[in-house]
Amino acid sequence: MTAYFVAVRNSISDAETFATYGDLAGKSMAGHAITPLAVYGKTRATDGPATESAVIIAFPTFEEAEAWYDSPAYQEALTHRLASGDYQTFIIQGVD
Repeated sequence: MTAYFVAVRNSISDAETFATYGDLAGKSMAGHAITPLAVYGKTRATDGPATESAVIIAFPTFEEAEAWYDSPAYQEALTHRLASGDYQTFIIQGVD
């Protein structure tokens, strides 16, 4: 069953560190069945506080999403995301 990794960016505090994250995160996707659906596009808050932007990435299964997130390559990238801004992320199982 399809799963999605969702990252909501509330604010960015260090653009240089975020650029490093983007480079490493992109490289971490090699070898994983990833379909980007939305990547920091225009947003409109409809309920709750506004966010700067978001990312939605599709995976064939929940386990594949976890495998990418837990991979050494993404964990290296993650340190830069955590240092560059305020985020909320989660993996959610879809409906097929």
